[in-house]
Amino acid sequence: MSVRVGKTATAPAFPIAAGGALEDSQLRRNVKHATEVIRAKRGRVVEEAADWEQLRQAGHDIKAHTLRHLDQYLQQFEANCERAGGKVHWARDADEANSIILGLLRGYQATEVIKVKTMTSDEIGLNRALEAAKIEPVETDLADMIIQLGADEPSHIVVPALHKNRAEIREIFLDKMGLDHLGTEATDLTDAARHYLREKFLRVEIGLSGANFAIADTGGVCVVESEGNGRMCLTLPDVLITLVGIEKVIPGFQDLEVYLQTLPRSATGERMNPYNSIWTGVHAGDGPQHFHVVLLDNGRTEMLANDLERETLDCIRCGACLNACPVYRETGGHAYGSIYSGPIGAILSPQLQSMEHSRSLPYASSLCGACYEVCPVKINIPELLIHLRGKVVRTDQSTLAGALNPESLAMKFASRAFQSTSVYVAAQRLARLGQAPFVRKGMIGPLPGMFGGWTKFRDLKAIPKHSFRDWWKDHEKARQKSGGAGPVRSATNASDASRRAASSETKEGASHG
Repeated sequence: MSVRVGKTATAPAFPIAAGGALEDSQLRRNVKHATEVIRAKRGRVVEEAADWEQLRQAGHDIKAHTLRHLDQYLQQFEANCERAGGKVHWARDADEANSIILGLLRGYQATEVIKVKTMTSDEIGLNRALEAAKIEPVETDLADMIIQLGADEPSHIVVPALHKNRAEIREIFLDKMGLDHLGTEATDLTDAARHYLREKFLRVEIGLSGANFAIADTGGVCVVESEGNGRMCLTLPDVLITLVGIEKVIPGFQDLEVYLQTLPRSATGERMNPYNSIWTGVHAGDGPQHFHVVLLDNGRTEMLANDLERETLDCIRCGACLNACPVYRETGGHAYGSIYSGPIGAILSPQLQSMEHSRSLPYASSLCGACYEVCPVKINIPELLIHLRGKVVRTDQSTLAGALNPESLAMKFASRAFQSTSVYVAAQRLARLGQAPFVRKGMIGPLPGMFGGWTKFRDLKAIPKHSFRDWWKDHEKARQKSGGAGPVRSATNASDASRRAASSETKEGASHG
């Protein structure tokens, strides 16, 4: 089985990639500015929704119910889609999905396809497969087009070119579109993109899309977007092929009333997406006359089998967790080495690849919880990150090399020390002696070797000469010598005296008033 998630199989570990991103000041400025703008817009439109928390809970509940009965809803979707004139194909993994799509395109003698933004196609590496088969994929979403023309990689779930500023985009357009002149305003860039794409919309006969939702009780697919390119790709071509992850199915049309409120607010800070297209089957003389849906597994059923990990499949790809994450805002999306970046990518990519790749991603988080607070379907990302960290550690310790890893040995010793007072006190004394050459003004300076990771980006206080345990013993001895109250009783008495004094002052003030 071939499970593929973007470029994770060969991507460097997150700490290494993040180090390079942190040195790119322009990238960090671009990411910071873009995420702050989106967060501010989201905050305004969420605040005005009085039932926002109820909508979040409803979205969570619908997903939880659907995933418990996913097999039934997928079969219902297939039956209703084919009853309406569509054709459903099932793909176990990336290679099978690519093979199905290439087979369909060859059958239609395609040399070119126009694409709606679809992260699922990026997940399986579809563009590379198309190019290898001499079929040109044309991205029609503005940000995806920028990425494609610039031979770049996406850095955000919703805004793939978020790491590029206007000047950089202008240079790409001048170079790749063969333009002699191009203005510097945003409207100039969008006008150039519109002119570049319009001819392709009118000429290319095959469209390829993803779907935000697959509706079981109608067999339809729903695509939401902000530019209108999706509407063009869904209606103008003669053939439409839609690639959908199996977790995107929802039970009924009415469930959209929840997600069409939460998705745009969370993704782009809009009350409603400008374009909401729902496509069901084939209709004579109206839109595509051949409609295919490819349902993709690619590691999802393995996640479905785990009660805790299953929650990851609730994701509706809004990207709100990326915008809220302090780690993402500093590093951008490329550091994650996957098409799915940010907090959701840190839990999704490792699971889709059965923990074979992206093993550093569960550690790409401060566990601050901001991702959970903004998630419109209440995915408990911090809990899943901790769960996946545990899986990484248990897997590593199952091998001899992992068990003898210095960090693993240190953690085992720490566990032993915390269970024994005598061992803990002895460890404190040793650490106090060991830190002496590195302490400057009460702080531990750069440490050598593997310990340097703790001091490279952190302020680490020196271990004090006297611990709380030492302080307690000293006060106990003083209490016994004096025969008076111990520190706890003394503190309690002082607190009582303060309260009596405050009460007296209040009464006195009231009498003078």
